[in-house]
Amino acid sequence: MLNAATTGTPRTDQPKAWWSGGVGPHELSLATPAWAEYVERSTAAPSTPSTAAGDWQQALVRCLEPLLTSARQDLTAAGQVGVLTDQFLQRLGSRLVRLAARTLVLELARARDRGELAGDTPEQRFLDFTHRLVGGSELAEFLAAYPVLARVLGEACRQAVEGHLELLARLAEDRELLVTELLAGQDPGPLVSVQPGGDPHRGGRCTATLTFADGRQVIYKPRPLDLHQHFNDLVDWLNDKTALGLQTVQVLRRPGYGWLEFIPHTPCADLAAVRRFYHRQGALLALLYVLDGTDVHYENLIANGDQPVLVDVETLFHPSQIPTGVLGQDPAHFSLRSSVYRTALLPLLFTGEHGVADISGLGGDAGAMSPNSVVDWADAGLDSMHLVRRPTTTRGGRNRPKLDDVVMEPRDHEVSLLTGFRAAYEAIAWHRTDLLGPDGLLDRFATDEIRFVARPTRAYVTLLDESTHPDALRDADGRSRLLDLLWDGDPSQHRLVPYELADLWAGDVPLFTARPNSRDIWASDGSRVPQALAGKGLAEVEAKIAAMSEIDQHRQQWLISACLATRPEPVVHAGTATRAGLGATEADPEQLLAAATDIADEIMAQVLGSSGGPANWLSLELLDDHHWAVMPMGAGLSNGYTGTALFLAQIGALTGAAKYSELARDSIRPIPALLEALASDPEAAQSVGPGFHGLGGISYGLGRLSHLLDDTEIANWLAALLDLAERTPAGAEFPSYTEGAAGGLAAMLALHDLPAASRLAARYADELLAAVDHGVRQDRPEAGFARGYQGIAWALGQYGVPGDRYRLAAGVAADLDRHSGPANPGWCSGDAGTALARLAAGAPADLEAYSRTATQRPVLADMSLCHGELGAVEPLLWLTEDDHPAIEAVRRRRAGLVLAAVQQHGPHCGTPRAVPSPGLLTGLAGIGYGLLRLGFPGQIPSVLLLDPSTGTQRPSQR
Repeated sequence: MLNAATTGTPRTDQPKAWWSGGVGPHELSLATPAWAEYVERSTAAPSTPSTAAGDWQQALVRCLEPLLTSARQDLTAAGQVGVLTDQFLQRLGSRLVRLAARTLVLELARARDRGELAGDTPEQRFLDFTHRLVGGSELAEFLAAYPVLARVLGEACRQAVEGHLELLARLAEDRELLVTELLAGQDPGPLVSVQPGGDPHRGGRCTATLTFADGRQVIYKPRPLDLHQHFNDLVDWLNDKTALGLQTVQVLRRPGYGWLEFIPHTPCADLAAVRRFYHRQGALLALLYVLDGTDVHYENLIANGDQPVLVDVETLFHPSQIPTGVLGQDPAHFSLRSSVYRTALLPLLFTGEHGVADISGLGGDAGAMSPNSVVDWADAGLDSMHLVRRPTTTRGGRNRPKLDDVVMEPRDHEVSLLTGFRAAYEAIAWHRTDLLGPDGLLDRFATDEIRFVARPTRAYVTLLDESTHPDALRDADGRSRLLDLLWDGDPSQHRLVPYELADLWAGDVPLFTARPNSRDIWASDGSRVPQALAGKGLAEVEAKIAAMSEIDQHRQQWLISACLATRPEPVVHAGTATRAGLGATEADPEQLLAAATDIADEIMAQVLGSSGGPANWLSLELLDDHHWAVMPMGAGLSNGYTGTALFLAQIGALTGAAKYSELARDSIRPIPALLEALASDPEAAQSVGPGFHGLGGISYGLGRLSHLLDDTEIANWLAALLDLAERTPAGAEFPSYTEGAAGGLAAMLALHDLPAASRLAARYADELLAAVDHGVRQDRPEAGFARGYQGIAWALGQYGVPGDRYRLAAGVAADLDRHSGPANPGWCSGDAGTALARLAAGAPADLEAYSRTATQRPVLADMSLCHGELGAVEPLLWLTEDDHPAIEAVRRRRAGLVLAAVQQHGPHCGTPRAVPSPGLLTGLAGIGYGLLRLGFPGQIPSVLLLDPSTGTQRPSQR
């Protein structure tokens, strides 16, 4: 038995006590821990286990019955009996099983392997195992072998009982106030249900929904609600300045805790109500933006008819965390972290092994594949029971409006969202004097308690879940090794780690709080961490409101549109929409240059930073070829700052305007730091890959930029990059043009006068030979120039000479997926890429048919290089440069149509919903570059094909 007699009193022999393995060295004392006393009391008392039938979970609950019996006794002693107590114990039993299941199943497997289990069937043997643990002495022996598990279970019981009794006591004290303030003066009858929700903090306390006999409900919050009341005041002020009519939540504040009105999830009456909902959602977004609100995910919003109601505001005035390293110098990263994106109300994709889910306040899709697998049990209730991880679907929330029982898609209501944002933004800016200063409304928030989110809650939850592994439950050292992973994170947060560990050891999700007028942080036990924040939340909000402007408003509206465009939907690499009614006048090169210059000016207007310092842009970038994300530009050529810089430098060279060249030079300043980081992390360098998107594309960009900017320092960066590429082994991915060796070979051919590039070209060419040989035996399902064999055919065709094995392999590759790509005229996966591959490989090509198609085909609405019009015309330009006179007339006519489309409809990007983005492959830089190439095909080399710099002959040979 686990009792005082076995360990002695007083505890002078603590290291020999059964529970000593459950405490860390820093916790050692002479006193028996409270959790150990609870377990000893539970296992020492006689118990009468339930014999009621049930499933496997109920069978495991019976093993832990002594712990539940003590909990019932504690509740009874406090006068709590009846249905609420039964519900409480049922929830607690389920939680104890979740905490102990991994260890119980491990012991089940050991007993089975030793042949100790009696029974003729797997079910009988499972029940025999559970019967062996039923009873106080049996449970005591089991927990003595796993003292950390004893601690986890004992703390869970103690905290649950204490928190439940505290809630009921507060309800009894506040009942009259609740009836008056939140229940319209009508008594709701007895309490019939308490449903906890949210994460446990401060000794297992969490939010709860209370239901009364008449069906009405209230929400209990075990934290101060002054912040929410002051937020309501601010909403009332905004409603007074506008016609928005935003709904607030009634609040009953009490010392250290409070009660909220329950907001139901109700449908919209008609489509007009849906539009009003998103109009108000936009206004709410503006308010959260100026208040530096964060963490407004789908569980913190309720769609009540045409009202989006924010039911949790604990992260307003959230102070910024200053990133270290390269990110700390990136103005685009800083801008994104202080933008509307930070609120998490806009689409926010959470990625994992099974896909993505939008967890934002606008998202919360029900039924979508959850990114991460969940722990489940195979052969549950059998002696072969074991842990598995299964994919699951998302539950969704109550945050989205419904019409006729159909959940509305926020992407379809962008106009309403933007209109509401604009209305609230302009009202706040116009009346900002009401908010600022010692007597302003914001001053009411100065000492309110806010939550400081030091790390994603998901990180804590994962650690708590993984710490139920048996290896972490045998002794404190095992659990410490797991929880101490927190020390491997951001060094700037090391001051907080001891408090995080204390909360995790208690079974809580760590909680930190702050005050808007302070740089201090408070841990969950009340300990103060002085000057832990970079700035004061209130001062940062006041500065943001004072700086509100038309430029900032425009930037935030772009982010709203860009974020909405990232909502999960199938990505199609094909331009289908076309432009009709365009004039067929031939375009003068100067007109094309003027149109490209206008695009360069737009890109300059979007830049963040610069004036001689770091510069970057926010962009829409395609991740893993399936999902888009709003993010600061990386270094890549295709959609990073290297490609944008290349376009600006090319404009600068053509126009002689120094401002473009200077911005190009400023935007590539992070390259040396990037090279240093990749050199110290070979796995990262390998994951970047040698292709168009990776090291090859960057190498090509640096080679062109060193020439256009006449900068020998950039040439030195290029040399370092090539050295890094030589030291980086080939990856396991298919050697495609975008990610792999095909793009790397094309880039190295453009840099063929450098010895390192020649060596890399030979290496990549041999990799491609092996890929073609493999493709003959087992074809690759994905087709096209970007990711199929067409890109390989192009690269090998440029490397080889007629009749050699490389050119022969190019011809084979050109046929491998010749007819498998989608029917579209684009470069990445369409007809243009196919034509280029066959031309390079020397394969038969019907130029007359191609010319006819290029003449008659309507102009695509999408102007991008990737799968839009300016990628589709690349074969025309290539053939023109190779002296095909008949093609030249087609090119001139096509240039006129493209110019007319840009002038009439704007530079329509290849991003979702054509949101303007500065990148090269799908964005503005690529459209501008394509216009230059149409106007000056002999001077502007093809960036899609990674042609050499102007004035350098194409390398045909090794």
